[in-house]
Amino acid sequence: MASRWSSSLKDPEIELFVKAGLDGENIGNCPFCQRLFMVLWLKGVKFNVTTVDMTRKPEELKDLAPGTNPPFLLFNRELKTDFIKIEEFLEQTLAPPRYPHLSPQNKESFDVGSDIFAKFSAYIKNTQKEANINFEKALLKEFKRLDKYLNTPLPDEIDHNSTEEVLISNRKYLDGNRLTLADCNLLPKLHIIKIAAKKYRGFEIPKEMSGVWRYLNNAYAREEFSHTCPDDKEVERTYASVAKKMS
Repeated sequence: MASRWSSSLKDPEIELFVKAGLDGENIGNCPFCQRLFMVLWLKGVKFNVTTVDMTRKPEELKDLAPGTNPPFLLFNRELKTDFIKIEEFLEQTLAPPRYPHLSPQNKESFDVGSDIFAKFSAYIKNTQKEANINFEKALLKEFKRLDKYLNTPLPDEIDHNSTEEVLISNRKYLDGNRLTLADCNLLPKLHIIKIAAKKYRGFEIPKEMSGVWRYLNNAYAREEFSHTCPDDKEVERTYASVAKKMS
């Protein structure tokens, strides 16, 4: 186990446990771990991160969270499990005026990428060559839906008093120019898809999807995302046994 990350501010006492990578110390491939890591970083609260080597789970962790896999959280020494419940708890507990709310204003910001990871999983697990094109089309359809959403102006981007019509959004993220819970959910999955689909299926997000690429480039420029991402090799190793050769 290794604790290497912390941010500033006082109280409460928070420790996030995430999956360790190949070396047993660095961040492993787990989109749910990264999701919570991003939430805590964006909240601006002081916290520690402990990576858990799943191949040899330390005895103290077996006592702390028996039968529980990362991510889990100690909040003022109280154990919190289930990443969705943890996220809800953090949003309610780490609230204004001291900490920012991270909920998106538009429900569609959460919904737009909801099927993309499932389509990717089906695509990468497929072993039949003749079926590959249909799985790829299904994944592309979800990317097109995401691209359209990112390029469509949100209600608060439209000035009804202006004579100039906003046809294409230039916002940085799903819900505007600030990262929200919707981004914490989707971005770790897009990172995995970008690496694993290229490595094992030769798939790349089409360059003409300007909205998706604007989104990704803006996200990778943010430490809260880029510094919580697992290394490419971690993602590739995770999917090495999943992405069977097609016949």
